[in-house]
Amino acid sequence: MLTYEDRVAIADLVNLHGHYADAGELDRMTELFTEDVVYDVSDVGFGVLRGRAALKKAALDLGSGNPLAHLVTNVVITESSDGEVRVLSKAIVVKADGTSGSATYEDVATRTEAGWRIGHRTVTGRREPLNGKY
Repeated sequence: MLTYEDRVAIADLVNLHGHYADAGELDRMTELFTEDVVYDVSDVGFGVLRGRAALKKAALDLGSGNPLAHLVTNVVITESSDGEVRVLSKAIVVKADGTSGSATYEDVATRTEAGWRIGHRTVTGRREPLNGKY
């Protein structure tokens, strides 16, 4: 069962990602993601990135195309009966041209020797109100 401290540590992973990314502190992603993280951004046009080095390279390659701000909210942490920890959150990005976008992060958090880390993230763009169910 997750403790209060576990929940705070896991929520911090999700929240700190935006701070580190927006500040260009890409080397600090080691504090957030497992070495072999699978980061699926195929829904927003960037494919599936594997490993922390691939995350850093993708951010550097995107250069000025990176968002100015990653804002995360509505963080929900659940633990399944087999001990897997899933984290669902909403993301808003603000781009340099003044436009913005919305996405959902679906994470799997893993307890490592160094503490909690995200081992898998799927980013799904939000494009239609009510997810198109109207």
